[in-house]
Amino acid sequence: MGILPGLALALTLALGGQFLSELIGVSWMGLPKSPISAIMMAILLGILIRNTIGLSASFQPGVRFGLVRVLRAGIVLLGIRLSLGEVGEIGLQSLPVIIGCVAAALLIVTYFGRKVGLSAKLGTLIAVGTSICGATAIVATAPAIGAHDDEVAYSIACITLFGVVAMLVYPFAAHWMFAADPFASGLFLGTAVHETAQVAGAGLVYQQYYNNSLALDVATVTKLVRNLGMLIVIPLMSIAYHRSATDAGEVPKWWTMIPLFVVGFAGMSLLRTVGDMAEPALGFLQPEQWRNFVTHTNKIAEIFLAVAMASVGLGTSIKGLRSIGMKPLAVGLFSALLVGGVSAALIGILY
Repeated sequence: MGILPGLALALTLALGGQFLSELIGVSWMGLPKSPISAIMMAILLGILIRNTIGLSASFQPGVRFGLVRVLRAGIVLLGIRLSLGEVGEIGLQSLPVIIGCVAAALLIVTYFGRKVGLSAKLGTLIAVGTSICGATAIVATAPAIGAHDDEVAYSIACITLFGVVAMLVYPFAAHWMFAADPFASGLFLGTAVHETAQVAGAGLVYQQYYNNSLALDVATVTKLVRNLGMLIVIPLMSIAYHRSATDAGEVPKWWTMIPLFVVGFAGMSLLRTVGDMAEPALGFLQPEQWRNFVTHTNKIAEIFLAVAMASVGLGTSIKGLRSIGMKPLAVGLFSALLVGGVSAALIGILY
């Protein structure tokens, strides 16, 4: 059976979210367009199932596949929405906010973690996960600083909990804080939400509630640029621990810290750039055919992301957080609020 049961369940929840969105917004409320996000409904359905009836082991591989492979495929396909010029412009504009958020988390959160009695490694993992790219950064940093398995598990649990909360709350907070400016809102989502999956989910929720796709585009590009911070931060963390400890580990090779889906996203943006340059597009597609290709690719990307978001819900276990203890949760909450606050402040000052 492999991945099929879990993947089928995630797809069913994605379709169920769409059905509930239409049922509540159109059928019950009598509105021409539902104000209820189908993505949010899919996430909440997944969380509800995972934390009530639970998931048997047969569903786990498919849920994991949806959360990792389907998500990354969806992000790659999203690259068709933007040319390389647009990606570069967004990336450059997001850099000051990214740098400010990463620096604040690494310096302040690690200090706060030590003050409340966390191990230096656990505090560092929470800071890195919050500031760069969630579990991916944690898993990549752990061997470089010699972190233990329980420290990795605790930090990932904190990132998951507060990242999911941010994914569901921040789209509305951003719309209010930045006076419905989709660029500023997308920049905030891309820097203040932890995981790549959570950023994509927050961007989709914003798009569906406020009927504006720019926030998703900006959030996605900002997050992918932020992910590349691993190339700098992980070696720095390793150097710091090699100087102060004898049990620090090996630094991963630099090319292993570049997520392939970032490369794939850039490749699709390159394809869009080349396709828009001349007629016929790519030498053989007529303008109408090229437009249809872009539109259909974008729709497939959003379907993939909907399945991935249902997988996020199915993978969120609230019960599993009980074993963490209050100190890591307190540092995780502090870290999430700090990065969100720094992001909002810098956006308000710079843009």
